[in-house]
Amino acid sequence: MDVQGLDWLLVPLQQLVSWGAAGAMVFGGVVPYIPQYRDIRRTQNAEGFSTYVCLVLLVANILRILFWFGRHFESPLLWQSIVMIITMLLMLKLCTEVRVANELNVKRRFFTDFDPHYFWHWSSFADYLQCVLAFTGIAGYVTYLSIDSALFVESLGFLAVLTEAMLGVPQLYRNHLYQSTEGMSIKMVLMWTSGDTFKMAYFLLNGAPLQFSVCGLLQVMVDLAILAQAYAFSRRRPPKPTPHAVHSTSAKAL
Repeated sequence: MDVQGLDWLLVPLQQLVSWGAAGAMVFGGVVPYIPQYRDIRRTQNAEGFSTYVCLVLLVANILRILFWFGRHFESPLLWQSIVMIITMLLMLKLCTEVRVANELNVKRRFFTDFDPHYFWHWSSFADYLQCVLAFTGIAGYVTYLSIDSALFVESLGFLAVLTEAMLGVPQLYRNHLYQSTEGMSIKMVLMWTSGDTFKMAYFLLNGAPLQFSVCGLLQVMVDLAILAQAYAFSRRRPPKPTPHAVHSTSAKAL
């Protein structure tokens, strides 16, 4: 049987693979946050996760969507940004509710206070939503005014990629500040690392622009640094008591 005779099988198979790859591109980015979300819900403790990760991804994906209006890229990448924004808002909602429930007799902070000392540390999810909408409105208006400038559009795209490349930095800083990775999902970071490594290989093999490869390499290096922190800090922990004396109420996902 020649190749042309197999067209009835190969064409639908190629289409199926294409749909599968598009689906993986759209939803693959949110998978690392599932174990972290479940850990926070189970332990009712959000201290191990830096909500600045949500800030970085919200800014990066809002900028990427605005970039699409200047240069239309593949639809799966656009939908990936939309799904990621929804996911980060859900993470913020859960973290805020858990943190506020655990805080007693603490003064409530609002976005409209415009206090830089408490930026991104407000008392209600509605305040985070107001901040995101304000940023989207301002960035959207500037993009509307400058959409005909090729330099602006290319700079906007580079800024979106660079911001996403800094994804792990808030978590890296938080771990360094507390000298601990307790409460951080190792599964999440491992998924970050595998996904970022795949993206970097894709950029290199497909001859993507240099800034994509450089930013991809930066992401992988940050991921590896976080894993190194987890290893180093785990060696500092005191030995655990014997099993019959332990009555732990929570455990970190590994």
